[in-house]
Amino acid sequence: MSINIEIKARCRDLSKIREILKTQKAEFKGVDHQVDTYFHSKNGRLKLREGNIENNLIHYERENTPDSKESRFTLYKTKPDSNLKNILGKALGNKCIVEKDREIYFINNVKFHLDTVEKLGTFVEIEASNMDHDYTKDKLQEQSNFYIKLLQINPKDFISESYSDLLQQNNLFSQILIEE
Repeated sequence: MSINIEIKARCRDLSKIREILKTQKAEFKGVDHQVDTYFHSKNGRLKLREGNIENNLIHYERENTPDSKESRFTLYKTKPDSNLKNILGKALGNKCIVEKDREIYFINNVKFHLDTVEKLGTFVEIEASNMDHDYTKDKLQEQSNFYIKLLQINPKDFISESYSDLLQQNNLFSQILIEE
């Protein structure tokens, strides 16, 4: 199992973040149109990510806290257009689908996402990971804090929930309005 120290924040100016990443010589991996299908899970979250760059089955456990947080995850690389989504949907039931366009950048072991999420808006994510390196949790936290400051992310914009939680909250709110 690998760990990330990560943050997610609302972002009104993705171009500003993009420019700062360019000045830091971040490696741009491309823009990935991703469909994340979340399944019911007894522990943590289970999602199948389908994209043109990333295709993974991901199980992760993370607290919903507004500041940087530890995420423990297991990744399994999948093939596009596999039958896995149908199997998992039948076995576990679909919980939520999140569709987004994601710009992916890397600086060493730190991954940056500039996300435009359908029905939610624009966000920035920072994930300092020990997946391919032997970094301590404290070192990952230090990296996360450094990039939060460098990218001028205001802690007021931090989001504690996953995109799936936010979409489900929006759907529940819409349902209440319709019933009233």
